[in-house]
Amino acid sequence: MSMQDTPEERQPKETQSVPLPGSDRAPAPGVRDVLGPVDPSRRIEATVILRRQEEMPEVPSAALSRDELASRYGASAADLDLAVRTFADLGLDVVESDAASRRIRLSGTVERMSSIFGTSLDELTSRSPDGTAVTHRHRTGGLQVPADLDGVVVAVLGLDDRPQARAQFRAIPLASAGTSYTPPQLGKIYNFPEGTDGTGQTVAILELGGGYGQQDLDTYFQGLGIATPSVTAVGVDGGANQPGQDPAGADGEVLLDVEVVGALAPKATIVVYFAPNTDAGFLDAIVAASHANPAPAAISISWGQSEDAWTAQARTAFDQALADAAALGVTVTAAAGDNGSADGATDNKDHADFPASSPHVLACGGTRLQADAATGVISAETVWNDGPNSATGGGYSDVFPVPSWQSGISGHAKHKPAPKKAGRGVPDVSGVADPQTGYKVRVDGKDMVIGGTSAVAPLWAALVARLAQATNRRFGLIQPLLYQNGNQPASGFHDIVSGSNGSYHAGTGWDPCTGLGSPDGSALLALLQAKP
Repeated sequence: MSMQDTPEERQPKETQSVPLPGSDRAPAPGVRDVLGPVDPSRRIEATVILRRQEEMPEVPSAALSRDELASRYGASAADLDLAVRTFADLGLDVVESDAASRRIRLSGTVERMSSIFGTSLDELTSRSPDGTAVTHRHRTGGLQVPADLDGVVVAVLGLDDRPQARAQFRAIPLASAGTSYTPPQLGKIYNFPEGTDGTGQTVAILELGGGYGQQDLDTYFQGLGIATPSVTAVGVDGGANQPGQDPAGADGEVLLDVEVVGALAPKATIVVYFAPNTDAGFLDAIVAASHANPAPAAISISWGQSEDAWTAQARTAFDQALADAAALGVTVTAAAGDNGSADGATDNKDHADFPASSPHVLACGGTRLQADAATGVISAETVWNDGPNSATGGGYSDVFPVPSWQSGISGHAKHKPAPKKAGRGVPDVSGVADPQTGYKVRVDGKDMVIGGTSAVAPLWAALVARLAQATNRRFGLIQPLLYQNGNQPASGFHDIVSGSNGSYHAGTGWDPCTGLGSPDGSALLALLQAKP
């Protein structure tokens, strides 16, 4: 073969195939405008995930370097070599391969991809998680993989590029806000540790659309009397910072996240990862952020979707990537959802939101807050619930079992209705999320108030960065430290005991509405300093 030959110009080998477990995909919701098969000559990319060479413990004993992660829990050299060779022989381009994240990025024509993975791709329009109509590639049913890779490949993502997640936020005009707070006021109310500002720490933020403009940031932080923090945009899988295209949607999410982190950890380095809103793009963004050098103290994720709207292979691949992040010493904070205990589903059942329901994520629920911004004194804090489609997510995972650090929590039994089978409880922690008592931010030249659990994830990410600065340590999976009081009101938290999110009610100690409660940052610091 000459150096100019492409894989398609060879006669690719044909091979026997076997089913890929967990790859079944249901039709997208609200399908219309079926445009027919995707052009077979169009080139597309997909992300393939390989198995671990060794199972990872539930709670890592110490933070690993990326090389240590690769050598112990990454893909084996033999698996990686076999997969790369197999896909190349079958006529695909290997764009990237990485042992630490166990990923191979493949490129090829729709015709070759469809043949190798045993599927067909149509182009159509469907209803995205945020309710808008989107045109995308679409597949249904299961996938196949080459028989030589049976058990080696655990996921193939990105062939179907339907939107995977929604931004978990609620915006209202500034004039209609009853009570609202700037992030520094919330830092005072939630008693963030004095003498900390994020110096020496990095906070990563994941975004699946939208963008920020420097003028917005400069104007916003100048209004707060804060020097504009260091904010850098990184593109993943063709994603990019694109402000001004969606002021009422994704831009609001991006600027909320950046402004909350920047105002509460102003000296931290903020890196914003922009990726396509697909299962492959979302996963690749998690990997890019968690495997960066230097690794961030925290990653904030304000995007998610009901657990049952993911393929099983995607949930597994995400959970493993989040476990890798924890092993690398990174604490991942994720919004628990804004649609109450049903999480926006229409089957009359309760659902947890993912990735917040991953046991490797610090799941962030929402409250309604009444406090004196001048003194920082809280007069009332209850569960955020303005109705079924404006209320904190929370409940129990249908797919992830109860993690060890949550096993002593009687909330699994006492908060009715009791789950069919005990699953990972969501959320772990909370903070103000009600847009009626929300965050004052600036989006595309307009001052507004935004709420939603998507504001709580960056609030907690900023707090983790300040705790990391104060203790000179990385926390990774921080929940075992936070849950050590079991059923009692947890040290370092304001226990939320009033309100419901639909099916579930708040109560003393952990509950499936607000978790352990909202933070008392200085008390949390004392707790962490007392624990090795």
